[in-house]
Amino acid sequence: MKPFRWAMTVWTVFLLSAATGAATEPTGPLESLRGPIERIIKVLNDPLYEGTGSKKKQRDDIWAIARPIYDFEEISKRAIGKPWLDFTASEKSRFTTVFSEFLGTTYIDKLQGEYNKETIDFEKELVKGSVALVRTKLRRGGAEIPIDYRMKKIDGTWKVYDIIVENGVSLIKNYRVQFTSILQKESPGQLIQRLESKLAQQNGQTGIAN
Repeated sequence: MKPFRWAMTVWTVFLLSAATGAATEPTGPLESLRGPIERIIKVLNDPLYEGTGSKKKQRDDIWAIARPIYDFEEISKRAIGKPWLDFTASEKSRFTTVFSEFLGTTYIDKLQGEYNKETIDFEKELVKGSVALVRTKLRRGGAEIPIDYRMKKIDGTWKVYDIIVENGVSLIKNYRVQFTSILQKESPGQLIQRLESKLAQQNGQTGIAN
């Protein structure tokens, strides 16, 4: 799968899934995804967002729903890998903030332009203590794409920290390869500045203010 299509698949799965399948306990990892995802679907299909100047409002509303589902601190830590130990507390905080906003800006903007009624079947959850794996299948046209969500239970709430697409392609590993390459030549601060610059550029291009 090409990198762009893989990235779009990940974000489509995470944000745009119409939940189906057997019911589980309301506090389980599978069920914890249903409510927010169904609300995002409604926002995407709501004709009130079709008017001129409504794209930013729609994006903000999608992000407000989606953001709490993720453990961005864990995502950031795993995306950096071992060099995370070399980050100061301030750098860890800055990186987590800008990386989360970078992901949101990058994929929600693409999502708004390319969403085409994709759905997902939630097949089962595998829970072991405070970690879980939720197995799903994305339905896009006549294709079915296996997707696994890795989740952790934090203060009683299940949050996603990685998404695995077919053939074991990981959201975290995809970014870790890029960040590892940069950190071999640059400092954590320089990496953060790179992301901040890209985010500012994205926000300027989409007309979205910080």
